[in-house]
Amino acid sequence: MNSPAALLVSSLATFLNIYMILLIIRILLTWFPNVSWMNQITAALSPITDPYLDLFRSIIPPMGGMDFSPVLALLVLQIVAGLFGSLQASPGMY
Repeated sequence: MNSPAALLVSSLATFLNIYMILLIIRILLTWFPNVSWMNQITAALSPITDPYLDLFRSIIPPMGGMDFSPVLALLVLQIVAGLFGSLQASPGMY
């Protein structure tokens, strides 16, 4: 039987995985700032991903032009997604 808690955990796990993909795309797009068609994609992704990334940018400022805060942001998101994934996979939790 699917309970509301199981549905919530499953939905959150799916959302976190999709958000992680969006973050990776956003980070990769920063490597190609001069490609014109990338500006439209970046403009669409920035309002979605930058608030989360800004949390980590305030912790780890850019060092010498290199921004290592996305590494920490992805690591934290992956850990949280893994926790929801393990809750989703464990039978009898709900």
